[in-house]
Amino acid sequence: MENMSAEGKLKELGLVLPPAPPPGGVYRPIVITGNLLFLSGHGPVLEDGSLIKGKVGIDLDKDQGKAAARQVGLTMLSTLQSQLGSLNKIKRVIKVLGMVNCGLDFEEHPYVINGCSELFGEIWGKENGIGSRSAVGFGSLPGNISVEIEATFEINQ
Repeated sequence: MENMSAEGKLKELGLVLPPAPPPGGVYRPIVITGNLLFLSGHGPVLEDGSLIKGKVGIDLDKDQGKAAARQVGLTMLSTLQSQLGSLNKIKRVIKVLGMVNCGLDFEEHPYVINGCSELFGEIWGKENGIGSRSAVGFGSLPGNISVEIEATFEINQ
């Protein structure tokens, strides 16, 4: 249902958001300029506040990596909801940058980051929930988290 609100879709899907993480350094979780919202990089926070850790392709298989990317998406939704008051203030996804903690021979970064992109498509619909994207591999990520994702959104004015 493309016309259902993001908050309505979240409830319909029965999704539980993890706690919004506090900044882990000197930065703001979101910055809004004009009608654009820049969301800082997020990791895969679970409901109990713990993180999914390990290298995809070594400690986690690609499906576990994809699940971790979906969890990052849920964490991002939590920050958006807590900072904005409602996910309905988001008009559309503009750009997603997905970073996968993986070994040198791992090549399925786009598959992993689909976990987040598919979630955003479920929440905002295919037209507004799927934006441009990059999916890349890193030799390490902060705290050995498996996936980090940042995004840019257009907000309703």
